[in-house]
Amino acid sequence: MTPQEYNQCVSQYADNVYRFILKNLGREEDARDVVQASFEKLWSNREQVDAARSKSYLFTIAYHQMIDHIRKSKRVLLREDFREDAKVQDAPSNNTRKLLMEALSRLNETQRSLVMLKDYEGYSYEEIGRITGLNESQVKVYLHRARVQLRDYIVKMENVL
Repeated sequence: MTPQEYNQCVSQYADNVYRFILKNLGREEDARDVVQASFEKLWSNREQVDAARSKSYLFTIAYHQMIDHIRKSKRVLLREDFREDAKVQDAPSNNTRKLLMEALSRLNETQRSLVMLKDYEGYSYEEIGRITGLNESQVKVYLHRARVQLRDYIVKMENVL
């Protein structure tokens, strides 16, 4: 990959990668850090990357950087999660977006990433497999389970109106 191809890759895919990471992490600062680290890694390995496959390579790097970031921050945030779970929800909200974000936050990292890659970014099962390191069958099974979990959460009586 030449420097020009790298620059084209940055301008073409930066927003998509950022949106994918932000949807999974939920914090803008963390998402920017992960995206920047991903582009740095792409730049470091540009000699080995085929420009035609740069999008897949970039999302693979970003996915792995995000998982690493989650694992590091999970240790720190564990106590905060317990406090947050102990809070009582006041009244159920009919805000669909809020409900969907809450449902997505209940998925594990892999499931949430698969849903985002398939339903938000529009990747094929094969492309998702390459990005996440899963085979196509695993992607389909994990994605199905994630969607069932989302559906079950969203249609609970206490979440509907």
